[in-house]
Amino acid sequence: MDPSSQLVRGTLHLLILRRLVDGAKHGFAIAEEIAERSGGALAFEEGALYQALHRMEERGWLASQWAHAESGKRARFYRLTAEGRRQLRVETESFARYALAVFSVLEVEVA
Repeated sequence: MDPSSQLVRGTLHLLILRRLVDGAKHGFAIAEEIAERSGGALAFEEGALYQALHRMEERGWLASQWAHAESGKRARFYRLTAEGRRQLRVETESFARYALAVFSVLEVEVA
């Protein structure tokens, strides 16, 4: 198993929430931004993304509506809710603590 796939499973909600801070996006745009910003290291299966988006909407972190994408095709656009913004803060803080702990064990200095 590719280590980057493991990382994505553990952080997929965090990555999605962060990509939606600046406004609503459809699933493909979210996946594209994550892949681009990570230099392709954080690519994942489309099914995993859409399962996560549906789970997050059920939890009240996201709201969605159908609209037309840049391509002209209908797509479901997701946006953060107030609860989603709170969850982003919680998950960011949790991941930062985790990453610092791992770096400490690896004896890597964090800038």
